[in-house]
Amino acid sequence: MELNNLKPAEGAKHAKRRVGRGIGSGLGKTAGRGHKGQKSRSGGFHKVGFEGGQMPLQRRLPKRGFKSLTRRFVGEVRLSDLQGLPVDEIDLLVLKQAGLISELSLSAKVIATGELSRKVTLKGVGATKGARAAIEAAGGSVADVA
Repeated sequence: MELNNLKPAEGAKHAKRRVGRGIGSGLGKTAGRGHKGQKSRSGGFHKVGFEGGQMPLQRRLPKRGFKSLTRRFVGEVRLSDLQGLPVDEIDLLVLKQAGLISELSLSAKVIATGELSRKVTLKGVGATKGARAAIEAAGGSVADVA
């Protein structure tokens, strides 16, 4: 077998249906488009959601909510998660290696959920006001994220 001899199995390929090629093809004259109307004409299709000039549904409904595009790149870590980490100096790499945040994360923030009783130092990781207070109360520190 050679690359130049390869071809699909018998019956695997079908000839493309050729419309508008005479009465004998079964799809001559109107080529399966029926008679008259917008859909019978060339270029006679409208955009998705078009309702014939009536105000489309996506414009009748009120706008609501917000979906952040950066959400998947910001990790959230609880205080109780920091309690279980084996190291005292915590940065983005340590959190990724521990599996607390996604590998895609570009930044992380500690939130005040759970208890923290040991001294930890955060470097390059943000913290909420409550989390910062809990970390400092346990004797740790939070380096400001530039």
